[in-house]
This record gives sequence, C-alpha cells and structure tokens, in this order.
Amino acid sequence: MTIHTEINFENAICEHLVNHGWLYAVGDASRYDRARALFPDDVIDWLQESQPDAWEAATKSHGANAGEVIVSRLRDSINQRGTLDVLRNGFEMLGQRNKLSMMQVKPALEINPLIMTRYAANQLRIVRQVRYSLHNENSIDLVLFLNGLPIATVELKTDFTQGIQDAIDQFRLDRNPSPKGQNPEPLLSFPFGALVHFAVSNSKVHMTTKLEGAKTAFLPFNLGDNGAAGNPVNPLGHRTAYLWEQVWERTSWLEIIGRYVVAKKNKKKQIESYIFPRYHQLDVTRKLQAAVLAEGPGHPNLKGRDIREAFKEDEYQILLVANKLQTGFDQLMF
Repeated sequence: MTIHTEINFENAICEHLVNHGWLYAVGDASRYDRARALFPDDVIDWLQESQPDAWEAATKSHGANAGEVIVSRLRDSINQRGTLDVLRNGFEMLGQRNKLSMMQVKPALEINPLIMTRYAANQLRIVRQVRYSLHNENSIDLVLFLNGLPIATVELKTDFTQGIQDAIDQFRLDRNPSPKGQNPEPLLSFPFGALVHFAVSNSKVHMTTKLEGAKTAFLPFNLGDNGAAGNPVNPLGHRTAYLWEQVWERTSWLEIIGRYVVAKKNKKKQIESYIFPRYHQLDVTRKLQAAVLAEGPGHPNLKGRDIREAFKEDEYQILLVANKLQTGFDQLMF
C-alpha cells in the first residue's frame, strides 16, 4: 500500500512539472551517471544548443569522444570548486577560447536576444528512482537537474502510512554521503553534489543543504497555517503542492539557483555551507523586489529604516548579495 501511494505522489509531481516546462521520461534513471552524479545527455544538449561554436570546437579537437571529454572535465571542475560555482561561472577546457557556461540567468533587461535564447535553452529535468550510490542499489525518489547538473534530491512520504519525520530519517540514516571506509557518494557529498535535499510529505516540507548522517539538521520549508506550523488545507490537492507549483516553477527555480543560493565560506575560502532561502525568506524578498520596482525606493512603509540593518543575520544576507533585485545593482535600493 505504501509503495503504491508514494508512486501516485510521484506521478502527481512529475505530471505537473512536465506540463510546465520540465523534461521527464520514463526510464530516465538508466541514463544517469552515478559515478559523476551527472545527467550527461542534458549536459551535451545544453552545450550544443546554447554554445554551438564551443561544441563545434570540441568535436574538431576530440571527434566522437567530445562528449565524454567534456563531461569528465565538468566533473573535475565540480570536484575542485563545487556544484554552485561551476553552475554560475562555468568551467575551462583546453582548446576553448572562453569558459563553457552551464546555465543562463535571466537578465535584468530582456534586450539581448542571444542571452534570452540561452535562457530559454536551460534544461530542467526531473528523474524518478535514481540509483545514486557507488556502493549499493539504494534509490532516491526524485532528483532535479539543471542542464545535467544535480540541484535537488527529494524523498517522499505519504501521510496515509508515514510522515515527514520518516522522510527526514531516511536522509539521516540511509543516505550517508560518506560511508565509513568507502568513497564519498558524488550526488550527496557537500559541496560537490546536489545543492539542497527536500523531505516531503503530503502536508509538510523540510530541507537541508548539507547531509551529515544522523546529525543532519533539517529546517521547515512550510507556508505556515494561520499562525501555526505546517501548511494550510489546499482545496485543490496536496498541502505541499506549492513546492512544485511555485518554488520549482521554471522561472522561480532558475532564479533561486542563479541568484538566491549563497555559498558561505570560512577564513580559508572553503565553502562551509549553502544558504538556501526558506519559503518565507523567498516570499518576502520577492515582495520587496516587486514593491521597489513598482513604487520606487522611497516606500512609505519603511519609515526611514535601513533595510540592510534590519536584515543583518546570516540567513537574510540573501537580500544583499544574491538577488540584485533584477536591476543589476549589488546593493538594495532602500
């Protein structure tokens, strides 16, 4: 009963996304490269469509082996710099004049047709039952990719038989990124695998950006329910449908990946953690952005307050360093 119910849950999510600009096909999991934690076909498709000159140069240099060379170099770059940095800043290859870009963020002004063509070429894919491990045949319910790079993993549980804590415990106890005495799992290792991991039930969502076995800390990613924890009743379906209908909506998801996620580094410039916006942080940032763009910087509700002072905590640094309010400026305009 549990398996069939979870399958229906998966079906509902995948059906919605494939009808809203995502790629999905039965059997996609067989094309996943678990050793590299990449979806190679999408890496190649993205480069061919968004950077045809670079692809042509690669085929001249490497012939029929061009795809394999590119994917190997991409994985090496991720191992050196992390997934987020490679996504945003691309990677270098011998024989290429420019870096190979791995995503295109939507520009503030839609005036450059080449950039807008590249933005439209971004490929979002959802893959079910991904056998990710180098050491066993465990599978993760859903993995979300952008241009072949893993962005999110998802474990689903239905409230009919289990709940959100079961999904969290599955990550903590059964999805160890560094098995004792074995090589790390590429998909789950920080900061070289997926950027975020979601535990999802019909009624609640929790998330983490760093799996650390039993000590992994998950945070709520819920709407709130009239002042209480959790999510309100959704008359049209699952209480957690906002996750795939709003957060994973194509434009929203690309914006989050391209602008909102922040890599927090230590004094040695090593990545310590990712700051991934929780739902309310995301919501308030977008509302502030909309208000500034619609009403200008002198919004009367601020009453002379310095928003940079109001949002000094680490988790709110998203407002200062990530979104840029789609204006191209690095600072808030308050």
